[in-house]
Amino acid sequence: MRHAAKVFRAEALKQHRQIFGSKLVVFSMLVWPLLTLIQTYYTLHPLAATPGIATRWPLAADPERLLAFLATGTLGFTFFFSLVQSAWHFSMERQNGTLELLFLAPASRLAVVVANGFGALVQNAWLFACFSAAMFTMLDVVNVAHPGMYAVVFLAMLVPAVAWGAFLNSLLIFSRDAAFLYTLLDDPMWFASGVRLPTFALPGWLRAAGSVLPLTGSLVVVRGALLDGQGIADLALPLVWLAGLSALLLVAAAGMLKVGEARAQRTGQLRLF
Repeated sequence: MRHAAKVFRAEALKQHRQIFGSKLVVFSMLVWPLLTLIQTYYTLHPLAATPGIATRWPLAADPERLLAFLATGTLGFTFFFSLVQSAWHFSMERQNGTLELLFLAPASRLAVVVANGFGALVQNAWLFACFSAAMFTMLDVVNVAHPGMYAVVFLAMLVPAVAWGAFLNSLLIFSRDAAFLYTLLDDPMWFASGVRLPTFALPGWLRAAGSVLPLTGSLVVVRGALLDGQGIADLALPLVWLAGLSALLLVAAAGMLKVGEARAQRTGQLRLF
C-alpha cells in the first residue's frame, strides 16, 4: 500500500505540473461543463410547454428538477470524459519517451494506470462537483432517503470512473490510433448513457449498447439517490451491476497490460493493435 501511495502521489504531481498548473486550465474546469449545462437546459426547456409531457416525462415539466437532472448528467460526464482525456494524454507519453521509463520502473503497471486516471479525475472534476453541490442546495431539489446515501452516490461515481480510467489507459498505451478511440468515446458516451436525455427515449438497441457503459449505471444510482429518494434496497441491482462492471474493467486492464508488455518485450514495440 505504501508503494502504491507513492505511485499515486507521483502521477498526481506529474499531471498537475504538465496539465493543471495553469490558472486558465482551472478556469476551464468550471466554464466548459457550465456552458454545456446551460446549452442543454435551454435546448430542452421548451419541452416543458409540450402538451402531455408530464405523463411521458414528469421531470421535464418542472424546470428546477429538469436542471438538476441535467446537472447530474453533466457532472457524471465530466467525471468519465476527464478519464478519456487522461488516457489520450497518457498515450502521448509513447512519443515523449517517458512511457518506456515507466515500464522500466519497479512500479506496478496496474497501480500506474489507476493512479493516472485517479489523479486526472480529482484534478478535473473537483470544481464542477463543488458547483453542482451548491446548485442542488440552492434549488432545494435533493431528496435523499438518509444521509448515508451521499456516500453511496460518491462511491457510485468514483469507483466505476477509476476502473474506467484504468481500462482506457491500458487500452490506449498499446493502440496505434488513440485519436480514433478518443473520438469514439466522446459523443456516443453522453448520447447513449442518458447524460442529456432519459434512456427510455432512446431506441432499444441504443439502450442496450449504453447499458454496458459504466456512466449509465452511475447516473441511475446518482439520480435515483439524489432526486428520487431511493435507498439501498431500491438501487441494489444497479449497484451490483456497477460493482461487477468495475471489477471486470480492472481485470481487463490488468490482462491487457500483461499481454501488451509481453508483446513489447518480444517485438520491441508498444503496439498491440
